[in-house]
Amino acid sequence: MFRNTRQNLCAMALSVSLSVCSFAVQAGPADKYPESMLYSKPVQVADNVWSAIGATEYYTYENGGHNNNLSFVIGEKGVLVVNGGSAYLLAKALHEEIKKITDKPVLYVVDENGQSHAILGNGYWKEQGATIIAHEEALEEIHELGHSGLENLQGILKEQAKGSSVIEIDQTFEDEMTLDLGGISVKLIRFGPAHSPGDISVYVPERNVVMAGDMAFQQRMLPIFPDTDTAAWLETWHESFVPFVEAHENLIIVPGHGEATDFATVDKWTRGYLEYLRAKVGELLEEGGTLEDAYKIDQSPYAHLDTFEQLAAKNAGRVFEAMEFE
Repeated sequence: MFRNTRQNLCAMALSVSLSVCSFAVQAGPADKYPESMLYSKPVQVADNVWSAIGATEYYTYENGGHNNNLSFVIGEKGVLVVNGGSAYLLAKALHEEIKKITDKPVLYVVDENGQSHAILGNGYWKEQGATIIAHEEALEEIHELGHSGLENLQGILKEQAKGSSVIEIDQTFEDEMTLDLGGISVKLIRFGPAHSPGDISVYVPERNVVMAGDMAFQQRMLPIFPDTDTAAWLETWHESFVPFVEAHENLIIVPGHGEATDFATVDKWTRGYLEYLRAKVGELLEEGGTLEDAYKIDQSPYAHLDTFEQLAAKNAGRVFEAMEFE
């Protein structure tokens, strides 16, 4: 409805040239749910807990801007949604799927941080009467980058961005907040500094599920932003996240990107990658290496991860620049 499938793109391209068709096929992974603006249909992670797993790539017109996980928890009183989505129509598409499962209202929308794919669909949910919640630090990113993020997504999504806007957050918290959905509770947790300002996780105690958000990655390479403090991220991981995981046996983890999994998996591709890259950069600094050398650091153990080509060298450069002053 909202985009052509890769097959349609190829059929159109055949009238021009076979080489163009080949390029279209290679442009990105095929949309898994072409009848919806969602990249994939929501899957049940646990009883009353669902997640629509986003594409593990950048925003594209074809994936409808759905490149992070959009999750929801259903209680007796109503529904809590994790992430407002990157567009008004994407939020609406998610709501259409929720309404196939329950007729209960969406009471809360919790943004896992202040990034575009967490906040730009908030306007839709606000119209439905939901309370929008985020960490207090996420507000700074929204105020600073929200409108430029909107302009960027409007350029990519075109008509699919219709109705999208930057709206004010209704409620913020500092460390933890607990919400009662009726028969099931949800705890919002700020473990500490991680990938971006205001990163939080959403824990469902009765189902032993934590939607870790951008605290944890798998299947795609994690991005290191100019303001990402990898040393602080690792400190948060070891001092806050690991003790939390150890206190909850067989915890189901829904990362910010990629399918639901276990702790060992996100630990390998998050903590493991951060420590690997920092160790390589540390060796380079000891040898008197330069920023140009950092871009060439061997990251082949992580080459299979999605977005590796776009991020590996950039990540190494940013870690090098940060560690020069640690």
